[in-house]
Formats: sequence, structure tokens, C-alpha cells
Amino acid sequence: MSEPAPLPFQTTAVHPLFGVELLGCDLRRAGEPELHAAIRQAFENHSLLLFRGQHLNDEDHLAFAKLFGPIEDRSNIRMDGLAKISGVSNETDDGGVLDETNLRLLDLQANMLWHTDSTFLPVPALANILQARVVPKEGGATEFASTRAGFKALPPELQQRLRSLSFHHRYSHSRARIDPELAKLKRFTMWPDTEWRAVWTNPVTGEEALYIASHVFAVSGMEAEEGAALVDELIAAMTRPEMVYAHHWQPGDVIVWDERAVLHRGTPWPYKQPRTLVSVCVSA
Repeated sequence: MSEPAPLPFQTTAVHPLFGVELLGCDLRRAGEPELHAAIRQAFENHSLLLFRGQHLNDEDHLAFAKLFGPIEDRSNIRMDGLAKISGVSNETDDGGVLDETNLRLLDLQANMLWHTDSTFLPVPALANILQARVVPKEGGATEFASTRAGFKALPPELQQRLRSLSFHHRYSHSRARIDPELAKLKRFTMWPDTEWRAVWTNPVTGEEALYIASHVFAVSGMEAEEGAALVDELIAAMTRPEMVYAHHWQPGDVIVWDERAVLHRGTPWPYKQPRTLVSVCVSA
């Protein structure tokens, strides 16, 4: 039997349970068939990929994202009105920073709840491609947790129970936890509730993951209080400190993660300091 072809890059683990940094990659060349196939396989195997020193412009960012699938149109989701590339930023157009009472900043703070992107949409997200452009001097890390590893660590009887459950998602639910007025905005109430099965199986690797988010407001077949307690218990189990990778951004860093198998959240920073990340989501 012939040896498998060597990978067109080197990898190093970013966490014992999931995630790798890919060394020697230029994402502007990611469309080359051999490199594309290797990146996609690494994505399926490891759930999170880190590329440093990329400094992609918008065109390159979108071109790389399109290798994973159709780009999500976020024009009805984002406060900044951007359709494809979303700024995760406290910077203003005039070079300043948002006031701490600004609803855009409150929305950023809602992203500090553990969540999966776009579970409230009719077509959920497959991947997020997130790049750092401006980073603060302190704070502002993004934390990630593998719900594949987390699901494996659950007791077998709970795993079996979850396989028969589904979660109901609502965008305004997560925003109401930060500010009731924020949750009333049209863009948080315009989507009908969605229902997705609680356990998702990767079609390439066959591995199971818990599909959960801060947007979950109900669990199929359970009373509201019981369902909320289960959701809180599960998110806590997925995000125990030893299971979390905290990424401290440098300009030009790009992280791609599997929205079907990874929870994430932002962390605070001194809001007088500018911070800008740019995000493209790919639909499943």
C-alpha cells in the first residue's frame, strides 16, 4: 500500500482536544486543489484551524470563505448593514470608539455568551472565517470549546437521551439576556424560531457533536424551566476551563471553525481601546 501524500503544510495543536495551527500556508493560494483538499480535511478532523500572518483584504477573505460553501448574507442581521463581511468592532467611522451604552457595543457584549452562529436562521452556518485587523493592548481574546469533545465526555445515558432531543432557537433570546431593549430591535425578532436536533453527526468523520447555543430558548418535550436548566448544564459541561482554547489575537490571524462542533464567545477588553475583527460565515 502506498504512503499517503505529505500534507502541503505543517500542523501544531492549539489545544489537546481540538484545533490546529497550520504553518506555511498562504490563504491566497488556498484554491489550489491539493492545498484546498488538505485544508478541508483538517477542518473536518480538527474543527478549528489557525493561520497566522495572513492580512487578507476583503476580496481575499471572501475568496477563501467561498471554498467552504455559499456565503451567508448578513445584511438583515448586522447593525452595520454589511451583507457579506461583518465587522466585529467597537470602532466608529470617524476613528473613535463606541460609547459603552451604544447598542452596537451591547450587541458585541451579547457575543460574550457561549454561542454558535446563525442557529436562528433557516439555513444555519457551516463555518466562520474570522480575521483580526486591530487588536487591543489587553483583553479581547476569543474563547472556543469543542462540542465534539464535550459530547464524548458526557455520561452514555445522557448522550443517548440527547440523541432524541431537539433545541429551539431564537435570536432575541440571547440578546434579552444582555438588555431587554436590545432584544426588541427588529433585526433580532424578524426570523421565525428554528428547531435543530441536539446532536449532529459529521458526515466525513462520523463523530457526534452537541449543537447548542445561547439562542436556545426551549427543548423539545420539556417544560420551560426544565429545558433551561438542561441547556445551562450542557453549556457548562462543554465549556469547563480545561476544555477551552483562548485565542489572543495578533493582527493578520485567521481562525476558521466548524459551527456544527464548536462553541465560541468573545471576552471583554478596555472599551476605550479599538478592536476590529472581520467575519464571514458560510452556510451549511
